[in-house]
Amino acid sequence: MASTALERVDKRALEVEHLSGRQKVAILLMAVGEEASAAITNGLDPEEVEAISFEIAKMDRVPGPVVEAVLAEWQKTEEAAFSLASGGVDFARRILEKAFGPSKAAQVLKRIESQLSDHLSLTHLRNADPQQLTAIIRNEHPQTISLILAFLNPDQTAAILREMEPTKGSDILLRMARMEKVMPDILSVIQESVGSDAALSMSGDGSLAGGPAAVAEVLNLLAAGLEKELLDGVAEVDMDLSEQIKNLMFVFEDVVKLDDKGIVRLLRDVDTRELSLALKLATDGLREKILGSMSSRARDSLLEEMEFLGPARVSDIEAAQANIVKQARALEEAGEIFIGGSDDAIVA
Repeated sequence: MASTALERVDKRALEVEHLSGRQKVAILLMAVGEEASAAITNGLDPEEVEAISFEIAKMDRVPGPVVEAVLAEWQKTEEAAFSLASGGVDFARRILEKAFGPSKAAQVLKRIESQLSDHLSLTHLRNADPQQLTAIIRNEHPQTISLILAFLNPDQTAAILREMEPTKGSDILLRMARMEKVMPDILSVIQESVGSDAALSMSGDGSLAGGPAAVAEVLNLLAAGLEKELLDGVAEVDMDLSEQIKNLMFVFEDVVKLDDKGIVRLLRDVDTRELSLALKLATDGLREKILGSMSSRARDSLLEEMEFLGPARVSDIEAAQANIVKQARALEEAGEIFIGGSDDAIVA
């Protein structure tokens, strides 16, 4: 009688829903064999390996259905983690819900997201000297460098790009611009590149990195000549991406940064109705600066147009702003107005 009760307890303990995480890992390692187990445990802390080994020692026989269930859960979790790290949160959720049901799927997804975010941020490197970083990563593959730079501050990235050949810099920026979410194995890539002495800290949510906006922010910090050379290099490979970055570098609100002469020159090429439409979503500061740079007659004409314009779709307003930005960029390329980067020098 007592033996039967004990068997029921043991059987219940080996049901998948009652297994702990370490027990599941133990069963997984037992199932995949010694060589694969060694590869899996190689990245674990000694304490974790000891705890899992203890669980293995406690298990005598594990029923085949339990092993199959654990392996299936591991496979689905890995599949979901890959989808999540690639940006497919909804797809990852569907995979898990189909395998485990909504409730457990939510728990697994939360755990995966936490594990991913814990591995993706270069906190300590953000405090490093750009020249030292350049010396460390200069000879690495552009993909490795782009992964590292994507997690640094824009000032650091700009400083590092100034020290590199423009051809290589363009390749790095292209890879950064195409980057969205970074897989967890970025940790091993960077550690192999910069070594254990770099004091890497992978805390915080750094899963999102790079993209056109990040590249535009970096280019805004470079001198106009280097900025153009790097963008031209990107354009040789991907013209559309280059244009996307260029448009992000000088947004409509940045018109406020132009000097009075620059604004006056820009407004000569802008239609009054288009300007009044663009100003509907402008800040008070930009609106006041534009009005302040106009003659009384032109200002009255613009205010009248704005008054009679009426409601407008946001898409139309954004299109008008984008067109004005395009005109500003064209004038800059022609040398008629100055936008430039933070380290541009002005020669009289």
